[in-house]
Order: sequence, then C-alpha cells, then structure tokens
Amino acid sequence: METLHCRIRENSKVARLAAWKMGSSNIAIVFGRVIHLHGVSRAEFLRNTRWVRHEVRHVRQYREYGFWGFLRRYLADWMRFGYYDIPFEKAARLAEHNVRELDGVEIT
Repeated sequence: METLHCRIRENSKVARLAAWKMGSSNIAIVFGRVIHLHGVSRAEFLRNTRWVRHEVRHVRQYREYGFWGFLRRYLADWMRFGYYDIPFEKAARLAEHNVRELDGVEIT
C-alpha cells in the first residue's frame, strides 16, 4: 500500500477565512495534502478520529481528481447542491466511520 502523506498547518489564515465564511469558531480545510486548522490545535484535531478521517478523505479526493480538478468540482457542486450535499462532503462524512480510512496515512 502506498503511503498517503498529509501535513497539518495550525493557525492558518486560509482556515480562518473559511471559519468566518462558515460561521464556525473552529475549522479544518484541505488544500492538496495540507490540512489547514483554525481555532483548534494540532493535538485537539488529532484526538478527534472522526474529524481526522473526514479531512484525510479530502486529501484522498485531491489525489484522485488533482488539485484544480478537485477545486473546480467542489465549488461547482457547492453552487449546485449546497454545502451539505456536495458529493465530496457526503463521501467524507461516510469516511468518518471507516476504521480503515487512516491505514497507510502519515500525518506530519
């Protein structure tokens, strides 16, 4: 199995902007293989296995669709379906319960 390498960036300005847009005090947002955090520490995030699985699924989606392919589809689907019904988000919510989701994942 190929290792999936992810990085965490705490206190991310991009995540802060996403938190403002979503009206949330804490958020994680993925760009490529980087999980950007705002309002939550790395340690707090990593303790929440469901949340980690969710964000790792997005990293996998970026790998499958490519950086620009993922973003283009994500934004188009957001406009078409609304945030909650974006197919990428539905898949990430399912991944929260997949005990194998983090197999082969390295987070630095």
